[in-house]
Amino acid sequence: MTDLFSPARFGAIELANRVVMSSLTRNRAGAGNVPTPLVAEYYRQRASAGLILTEATPICAEGHGYPRTPGIHTAEQVAGWKRVTGAVHDAGGRIALQLWHVGRISHPDLQPGGAAPVAPSAIRPAGQVFTGQAMKDYVTPRALELSEIPGLVATYAQAARNAMEAGFDGVEVHAGNGYLLDQFLRSSTNRRSDAYGGSKENRARLLLEVMEAVCREIGADRVGVRLSPVTPFNDLSDDDPQATFEYVVARLDPLKLAFLDILQGTGGAPREQWIPFDYDRLRALYTGNFIRNNGYDFQSAQQAVSSGAADAIAFGRLLLANPDLVERFRRGAPLNAPDYETFYTGEEKGYTDYPFLKP
Repeated sequence: MTDLFSPARFGAIELANRVVMSSLTRNRAGAGNVPTPLVAEYYRQRASAGLILTEATPICAEGHGYPRTPGIHTAEQVAGWKRVTGAVHDAGGRIALQLWHVGRISHPDLQPGGAAPVAPSAIRPAGQVFTGQAMKDYVTPRALELSEIPGLVATYAQAARNAMEAGFDGVEVHAGNGYLLDQFLRSSTNRRSDAYGGSKENRARLLLEVMEAVCREIGADRVGVRLSPVTPFNDLSDDDPQATFEYVVARLDPLKLAFLDILQGTGGAPREQWIPFDYDRLRALYTGNFIRNNGYDFQSAQQAVSSGAADAIAFGRLLLANPDLVERFRRGAPLNAPDYETFYTGEEKGYTDYPFLKP
């Protein structure tokens, strides 16, 4: 019987088990948004997971929206990531880079030349952003011109090529959590009247073009995608998320991707507070490898995999606090509690100093 400890093949990527490390922003990059040796050690410690999905990684300078997030758009960043992938591979692990553009969830203080962030439409998000010096209100973004979109698609493809140069086993295109591709998908943030706005088919056009370009660049068997159908994170919503995401998943299925990563629920809210959504319908529409993400413990993860509801389960905070989570699951051992104060600050503290089980 297939369970959480069973090996798997996700396209060209061989997984030793079905425990996936979810993408987790940690804000520990060095100067120039370059991954440091400390970042390499962090991921090396967690190499026993079947597949590591890295922290979200901007594809270009304009894609940054938070301080100290490692990029994949300079030679120095590629070299830094090579240290990371080498450390993970030496420890027997597999690792995929999450490709990211934050869109409007940024600030001129974080943009080249102090420019306005870009978005599908000029709609200012509610809330504030930490610019590295202070919390500041979000600004009204600049709507992308139609003529700019082919260049954006090409930038995603180049970032995927850079990831391969850095030694990654694959990439995950980040199309969730209220960032640029998700902003195009959702009716609340996309008010365009051209071929990239209006109907769900038009709102999905950019994501599908990006996916096709990335697949052409590095092969679909090394490409996954993250979707988060009902998260309200970063001030967005959709008039009919079920219809929108059923369409998206049905269009993604023929690409024969390595995997589809679905973030269930609404952020850290308990399951009883989740916005209703039929995730099983997405599973039925998608014939490839299906990762469920958010709110799982060992028992619920085992049940999901053994029942066929998922091919793997992604864990975030549990793997953050338990680098040896797979072994703890095997032994039924107690789990370390995550230190929420050090999620986004602390250097080694709350990053590489969580204890391992004794042999």
